[in-house]
Amino acid sequence: MHRNAVVSRDHWFEAHRKHLEREKELTRFRDLVAAERRQLPWFKLRKDYVFESEAGPKRLGELFAGKSQLIVYHFMMAPGCDHRCQGCSFLADHIDGANQHLKHHDVSLVVVARAPLAEILPYKQRMGWKFDWVSSYASDFNFDLQVSFTDKQIAAGETTYNFEKRPLRSKDLPGTSIFYRNECGDIFLTLMSRARGGDALIGAYHYLDMTPKGRDEAGPYHSLMDWVRLHDEYQDKTEDRPDCCA
Repeated sequence: MHRNAVVSRDHWFEAHRKHLEREKELTRFRDLVAAERRQLPWFKLRKDYVFESEAGPKRLGELFAGKSQLIVYHFMMAPGCDHRCQGCSFLADHIDGANQHLKHHDVSLVVVARAPLAEILPYKQRMGWKFDWVSSYASDFNFDLQVSFTDKQIAAGETTYNFEKRPLRSKDLPGTSIFYRNECGDIFLTLMSRARGGDALIGAYHYLDMTPKGRDEAGPYHSLMDWVRLHDEYQDKTEDRPDCCA
């Protein structure tokens, strides 16, 4: 049962009008943080990386596909691993819709995983995704971007993720990395977003945040693991709801 007050129309209107001030404050603050983000220093890459793509080997510069900006989403899929990350898949479900517009605004978007392409493509086909997905299996790309970790690093507790050195058990974690390529072909790392930075890319969360129950992640994990499934694994069923008005 709901615990919210049920009030008159005038009271309801005034309460929501006051809350709108907070919403506007958040919007302005988000714009400010985005502007500060664009002013952050860049790091010039000195190392080249080669990826396995459906069109054959591609260097990092080729992933830009003629654009000056590149968004890379690091998907958690290790070589030989049968597990399919629900969180990464949840985010990936939101890529194709946005990508139709990004590619027309000087942005290329590519998903990268460490698994070989032969392991990636069957899953991509199963999910019906259209975005470009490449493998970094033969390169240090994921390790250098601090989303994958060697056994030695994990054993020694020498793992850095989301700008923090802390012991980790997972060999792969998710994240987004942003790159810029200038007219001379120089490539710069402009941003790394990790951990809950991925929330901003999940449109379903923003819908849920407007609903009375919100994300309703009240299970044992208190995260998307409580309810999110691969989109072809949901079991739709009709629940019998009590008639509280009878």
